[in-house]
Amino acid sequence: MTQHDEQAQHTEPEVLFDKRDHIAYITLNRPHKGNSLTGTMMPVMKEVWGEVRDDPWIRAAIVTGAGDRHFCTGADVNVVASRGGMSTGTGPLTDEVYWSPRQNRVWKPVICAANGLVAGAGLHFVVDADIVVSADTAAFMDTHVNVGLVGAMENIGLAKRLPLGTALRMTLMGKDYRLPAERAYQLGLVDELVAPDKVMETAQDIARSIVKNSPAAVSLSQQAVWNSLEMGYTQACEYGWALLRLHWAHPDSKEGPRAFSERREPHWTTTPRPEA
Repeated sequence: MTQHDEQAQHTEPEVLFDKRDHIAYITLNRPHKGNSLTGTMMPVMKEVWGEVRDDPWIRAAIVTGAGDRHFCTGADVNVVASRGGMSTGTGPLTDEVYWSPRQNRVWKPVICAANGLVAGAGLHFVVDADIVVSADTAAFMDTHVNVGLVGAMENIGLAKRLPLGTALRMTLMGKDYRLPAERAYQLGLVDELVAPDKVMETAQDIARSIVKNSPAAVSLSQQAVWNSLEMGYTQACEYGWALLRLHWAHPDSKEGPRAFSERREPHWTTTPRPEA
């Protein structure tokens, strides 16, 4: 790469955002730095996720990394070092961190297309995704403790999606342990394992399937599953029952059976509704 090419590369947006066919595409765009995260990217991600959340035309999202080596290698440690440490406020998580769909209260399906190495803060996008598609050449690791930081939010997410021992092994061994994509698939962190050149195609196929369904029903179904993880079984079933009853008043609950009976495609109502 020439110096001119490298300079041009550095002037490109750090986050790319596109919308096609009811699907939002979010691409971390720092391939020259392993698609690592910087402080300037946080407000951009907040704005992007806000649009995904609030635009009723968008029914699903795919998040991936630029290039074919890295999905996201976490915080740009060189930037952290240059400013003398991590820069955070004193507020709660909900007022400080906006990387992932869950952190932005997005209740639309999000697919993580892991095209390469995922490390550190890059795990936000994996553990908070609804479905994870990964290249079979990818790997997952956590490097917080290697640079003197606490592995917490992403690691708690890992413990929800992996056996406890594996989550702790990643957390405590740091860069000395990489979870290969195939093993991640076996353990359930990855939902679909494909060749590198099939990652985006597979993610798009899944997204296109989702967007054919009732947006309101999809969103409430998503909330039912995610929120049940924080409840006991009986409480979760009562919560699910409340969501069912809530949705019975929505036009889609009548349009769906009618379209099925008339053997035609349904015409869904896309008016946004507040989260349950």
